[in-house]
Amino acid sequence: MNILAISGSGRADSTNTAMLRAVARIARPAHEVTVFAEVAGLPVFSPDLEAGPLPETVAHFVGLIERSDAVIISSPEYVRAIPGGMKNAIDWLVSRDEIITKPIVLMHCSHRGDDMLEQLRLVLATVSQRFREDLFLRFHFMKLSPGEIATRMASPGNQKAVAGFLKDLAEFCGQDPA
Repeated sequence: MNILAISGSGRADSTNTAMLRAVARIARPAHEVTVFAEVAGLPVFSPDLEAGPLPETVAHFVGLIERSDAVIISSPEYVRAIPGGMKNAIDWLVSRDEIITKPIVLMHCSHRGDDMLEQLRLVLATVSQRFREDLFLRFHFMKLSPGEIATRMASPGNQKAVAGFLKDLAEFCGQDPA
């Protein structure tokens, strides 16, 4: 299965990105997980920019969505809300067909963030017919370095949790969970 994992953070040392990169390592060889950690590089959404060829960074992002079998999103909470970069990335997909039937699930790497998660669930349920709110995996990695996150994700318990999550996602997608 080809999974796109989107980090909603614009930080270079993002806990969300580090967690998703660890998920990509754990997923092999059964699944290919591509981590997209460039939401900060997408131009601000404007319907006017959809009229012609898409900006190169947006076309790349849309292509990743199109080629994926499923999408995992992990995002921080900024001021109890969806970060601007993550919301902007979703805005680029609103009028596009690629996202409508794409299976989407969430991961989260903090014990906080429930307000953002509630907003994100509402937005994703609006743009996708196949957003699965109940398929959710949460870790408590807030304020850890990427190296510390990699070490914690390598623990047998966390690897088992990720494997189970990916198995459930594959079943949701109608694929062999291998």
